[in-house]
Amino acid sequence: MPRHILVFYGSYRRDRQGIKLARWIVEALNARGDSAELIDAKAIDLPMLDRRFSDYAPGEAPAAMAELAAKIAAADGYVFVTGEYNGGLQPGLKNLVDHYLDGFAWRPAAIASYSAGPFAGVRSATAWRTTLGAMGMIVTSTPLGLARIGGAFDADGNPAGEDGTRIARAFPRFADDLGWWIDAANAQRAAQAPPF
Repeated sequence: MPRHILVFYGSYRRDRQGIKLARWIVEALNARGDSAELIDAKAIDLPMLDRRFSDYAPGEAPAAMAELAAKIAAADGYVFVTGEYNGGLQPGLKNLVDHYLDGFAWRPAAIASYSAGPFAGVRSATAWRTTLGAMGMIVTSTPLGLARIGGAFDADGNPAGEDGTRIARAFPRFADDLGWWIDAANAQRAAQAPPF
């Protein structure tokens, strides 16, 4: 049975580059036999956080928020594709996930980071590890980092050049790690309910 994986992306910038990486990850996961879906914060366009999904009475949350809550709760695992904004988290993606908490818990997450420069978003990935762990997710140990994203994909969205080749080579281990943890978490939830 394919694993259902949500791939979250959160840039709102006009000429956003990370969407190329997010779309490629969705395609690459689907090509492996999983069922991946892109969750684009800009497309969903939730307001700045005022009330979390759990703050609404059943049936009263805005439709887009309720639809995403159901997808989060039904997913087996997650990939967070994150760029580095001034050495930290992308505000659009952080705002999106802050609307939810309960649905993410007890599921694995993997982090794919990127940057325009040579450091591949490592500072953002480090910050996301803390955030996702605090939300109850198991964060996999295999990161996926892409430097110089502007030249890493061709016009068709395929990895190109040295950095694109590097990410394509690294992806199988990244996906294997996430898949292993998804299978382990699914088996554990089938055997025993989460403790809290």
